[in-house]
This record gives sequence, structure tokens and C-alpha cells, in this order.
Amino acid sequence: MQDMLEHAYRNGYAVGGFDLVSLDFLEAIMAAGEAQRSPLIISLAESHFDYYDFELAMAAAEQAAKRGSIPVAIHLDHGASYDSAVKAINLGCNGVMVDVSQAAFDENVARTKTIVDMSHACGVPVEGELGYVAGVEGEDAEKHPGDVIYTSVDEAKAYVAQTGVDFLAVSIGTVHGRMQGRPVLDFERLQQINRALQIPLVIHGGTGLSDEQFTRLIENGVAKINYYTALADAAGNKMRDNVAADKRSGYTGIVSGIQQAMRVEIERCMRLWGSAGKADAVLATATAWQPVHHVIIYNTDSDDAAQVSHMMQEGEKVLSQIPGVRRVITGKAVQADARYRYSWLIEFVHENVIDSYRDHPDHVAFANHLFRPVAGDRISIDFSQTSR
Repeated sequence: MQDMLEHAYRNGYAVGGFDLVSLDFLEAIMAAGEAQRSPLIISLAESHFDYYDFELAMAAAEQAAKRGSIPVAIHLDHGASYDSAVKAINLGCNGVMVDVSQAAFDENVARTKTIVDMSHACGVPVEGELGYVAGVEGEDAEKHPGDVIYTSVDEAKAYVAQTGVDFLAVSIGTVHGRMQGRPVLDFERLQQINRALQIPLVIHGGTGLSDEQFTRLIENGVAKINYYTALADAAGNKMRDNVAADKRSGYTGIVSGIQQAMRVEIERCMRLWGSAGKADAVLATATAWQPVHHVIIYNTDSDDAAQVSHMMQEGEKVLSQIPGVRRVITGKAVQADARYRYSWLIEFVHENVIDSYRDHPDHVAFANHLFRPVAGDRISIDFSQTSR
């Protein structure tokens, strides 16, 4: 996501972070991106987890991204905690945002810095938020209560310097959900923040803005625009039309055509925000998100099968919780005369995890106390994937 947004920032356009709440949203987002040859961000907001299973949605999002011919990033939006960020990264997100914007400045800095340190050790960029974008109408009003707090230029400079965030979500007058009346945005404040920071800026609450306002946002450093409510409204309006046309409609009749309704709106945004047609340029300059496989083959010095089994089970449980570890698989040789009898296959989300995993205290404790004492004869190597 970092390569994608830096390209957008340098070239004066914005990428949509389109939130999903169902497979219909995901398919509409991907179809729109392919049609417009646009980079895009599949965004999964923790504030929407009541509507879907995050783990299942991540599997679908990742498969859609791999299958696509355009650059796609997968982002945790409005994460609730450090643990949320770790889980999102381990499930495949390559961008995270944990929302601490309602906290006091010092607490926001401290908690965000902890997440940045962990995420960067996994090769994952972080979006921070300073100021507060509230919700004023509809479902997002309940999920983002309170008053709008505008981002201060001086605090923004200090926040970025102290946390090391890669992108900053700013509050300049937008709101989550549906606008009440015509929004008034503080473009002078945004211009000052952009001049001071020189990093990609993010706008939450894009629904309801005019074409001119979007253009001015992008001219002043906004490289990512979060977008959900207009898509939910497009789907909802189509469903209401379907029911009005046939009150006896079942589920498939009610949802018929909602993907196309959302796709029309997404494609409009991609053209307006300037990301349409940028897919090939991003692919030419960005680094593909590739896992690394950490492979260990070994023999044990112990004849105690129960001890070896316990060691492997404990390793699967402990090591899989380390940030940046996608999965841990233990194995035993099929052939009785194999040179090595046992194996580990540990998938890292990124090459950076080679070092952070090695030094993580949970790995160090497991290796020193359970693994190395019984596995003296071993070979370890890290492999990167050679194909997409």
C-alpha cells in the first residue's frame, strides 16, 4: 500500500479505500477496478465486523487481489487495538490503521508508535489519524460518535515525527456517514498540513463531497479517500426498487443488480479522483507483496515421541501468534529412510519478518527451551515466492 499511495501522492491523484460489508461489495470493487484499470484498496473496517466474519472476508479479499490484473492493497480500517493490527497483518493486510483519534495527543502518539514499530517490522505501512472525524447520520453516527475535532498543523508535525506513521488521516470538516447540508472544508488548513508533512494524506468520510471539493483535496496532498456510505446507499436503493417491483422477491431477487449499482459509483470515483488508467504505472514501480517461507528440516536427539509431539504443538500455538507469521505447519517425513525426519514450514508476510521473528521474545524462548535442546541436527533457510 505504501508504494501505491506514494505513487498517487507524487502524481497528483487519489486511490479509493472502498469498505466492504459483503461479497457483493468485494466483487463490485474489483470489477470497477478492472474496468477502469485503476489501483484500489480493499478496506475492512473493524467498526463493520458485526456484519461479517473478518477471517472469512480476508480470505476472499486476498483471493480477489491475487486473481486481479490491477494493483490491489488490503487495509485494516479503524482497527480497535494493537491486537487487531497483529491479527489483520497475520491474515494478509498490507496496510493498517488503528484509530486512537479520540484519545489525548500523548496517548494517541504512544499507542500509535507501538503499532508502527510492530507493523514496520512486518513490512506493513501504518495510517494514523489526528483530529476526529465524527459520524452525523445513519449507521456510522453510532460507530463514530462525538464532535468533529480539526487537525492542528503543529500537532500533525509532532505526531508524524514521533510516531513514524506513513500516511495521516486528517480532520478538516468531513464526517462519516451522510452529510447534513453542504459540507464546508478547511482547505487552507489542509494545504498547511500538506506543506508541513509531505506525506500522503487520507480523507475519511468522502460521501457527500462535490466534484470540486474532491479535486481540491487531491491538489492539497490527499492520496487516499475512504468511501463506504455512498456504496451502501446505492445497494440499498437498488434493493428497495427490487422489492417495490416485486414484493414477493426472495433473497436473490432483492439483491439482484446491487453489484452493478455500486460499480457505477466506484467507477465514477476512480475517474474523478484520477486513479483510472494508473494501474500499469503503479505495477511498473511498486514492489509486489510476496510472502517468505521459513523452512526448517531437522532430526531430534530424543526418542521420546511424546516430548517431540509436545514441542511441535507448542510451537504451532506460540509461533503463529507472532506478528507477521501467517501460518505454522509442522510435519514428519513420509519415507522411513529420509535424511531428515521432521520439518517446519512457517510463512512470513514479508521479508522484514525474518529479522523481527528471529528476535521476538516468544520465538527466542521457544527455540532456547523447547526446540534447540532436542533438534541439534537441522537446516534452516528462507525462500521468497518466485511467481505471483
